[in-house]
Amino acid sequence: MKITDQYHIDKNWTLFLDRDGVINRRLVDNYVKGTEEFEFLPGVLDAMKIIGRVFGHIIVVSNQQGVGKGMMSRADVELVHDFMLKHIEKYGGRIDGIYYSPHLEAENNPMRKPGTGMGLKARKDHPDIDFQRAVMAGDTITDMQFGRSLGMVNVLINTDNMQVDKTYVDLEFGSLKEFAEALI
Repeated sequence: MKITDQYHIDKNWTLFLDRDGVINRRLVDNYVKGTEEFEFLPGVLDAMKIIGRVFGHIIVVSNQQGVGKGMMSRADVELVHDFMLKHIEKYGGRIDGIYYSPHLEAENNPMRKPGTGMGLKARKDHPDIDFQRAVMAGDTITDMQFGRSLGMVNVLINTDNMQVDKTYVDLEFGSLKEFAEALI
């Protein structure tokens, strides 16, 4: 059975995507500080094309505490996002909004996942977003907690085959491409 049948996913649904570890390669103990460090994970550009045909909104939500640590600026993050968007659009995909939290984990800011601030801001900007008809696709427990707090279906993208607490996980795939293929 396709996921779209199981959850009745159509253009009225929103996909929330984490960035590092889902769209691009996560740098272990480091941050993507510029476009030269940004590397799409295998199959992501194809996946984004498929996802764009299924979901009404595609929103990226990303913790970027490297800004708060002074390792990069907001302008650096926005250049990386522009680079990512251009490549995704070039390959026939789309992203409708990008939200990121520059706050340090220790600040406990509600804009930082697992806090729900980025999701609430996305809904303010796109009032037709209904969290009961939304999927959160991420690679960490904080992504799954974010999704659960807002009432979303949670999809763990487990590219590194990590042992993760599955309490908050509804579905699990080895890559964004595997998830996209299960939609069609």
